[in-house]
Amino acid sequence: MRIALTGEALIDFTASEAGTLAFLGHEGGSPLNTAVACARLGQPTGFLTQLSTDLFGERLMAFLERNGVDTRLILRSDAPSTLAFVERTPQTNRYAFYTRDSADATWAPEPLPQLPAECRFLHFGSISLLQEPASSRITDLVAAHAGRCVIVFDPNVRPSLIPNMASYRARVTEWFAMADLVKLSDEDAQLLAPGRPIDALAAECLTAGARAVVVTRGGAGATLWRTGSAPLTVAAPRVEVVDTIGAGDTFTAGLSVALLAHGVEHPAQLAELGDDAWRAVMRFAATAAALNCTREGADPPTLEAVHTALSQEDNEAVASRP
Repeated sequence: MRIALTGEALIDFTASEAGTLAFLGHEGGSPLNTAVACARLGQPTGFLTQLSTDLFGERLMAFLERNGVDTRLILRSDAPSTLAFVERTPQTNRYAFYTRDSADATWAPEPLPQLPAECRFLHFGSISLLQEPASSRITDLVAAHAGRCVIVFDPNVRPSLIPNMASYRARVTEWFAMADLVKLSDEDAQLLAPGRPIDALAAECLTAGARAVVVTRGGAGATLWRTGSAPLTVAAPRVEVVDTIGAGDTFTAGLSVALLAHGVEHPAQLAELGDDAWRAVMRFAATAAALNCTREGADPPTLEAVHTALSQEDNEAVASRP
């Protein structure tokens, strides 16, 4: 287990057509999507959560196992599974969540699980931090592995689940301080710091203790901020977009997988990585996310598919030179 993720696992019921009550179920949840993406991208990956013993929980467990995710640290419960209903719009996706007293929201292992010695990255974030007791135990888990693992935080802000946004923003500042690598979407940034430029929020994350901050902007690419370095931006590959669900999760997975491939195994090494290496890391992540968008639902690509796409892009760039 080189990468570990903790948080929610749920069933996304996606509207087959806007304005209708016809929905198709998919395994989902931001941490689960990221775990599956890491595994498909070739890194041994484990998931820490609590799954229901209901029919949805059984499907989630089978899905994780089928995708090669290590499930040894998953707990089981007779509490219900979390459900999410998603309606696509031309600009973004609208969500309705049913999380109250669900299996993943009541994750409270005692004692805390110990990650294997070979684990190098630990991801946390998303709606699992909005539910107790899971939020407190996830925070405890992250604190217990600080300094040993590269801590990755993706807030994946869902305003429909946040009754008090001011209070939530204060909590997010605490989670920024626990992270080595923060990944945000531009929508997350606007919700967390309305009216402020994104670079100001990135600077806040770095001041809190993060060593690197990456903000994604969909088809406009992504930008990296580090202390003492100029922002670094990569473009997003041009693809025919079928669906954007899971794109951000796949990007986050791509960051960790590519950082491991560049020898990053400890938090301090994030600051030591040069511009060319970071550019390659972000390009890998952006390509993985773009390939996810060419299929319906969260359906991350394999490592081979990403390498093939990168090679094709390189060949096209060479062919277009005068």
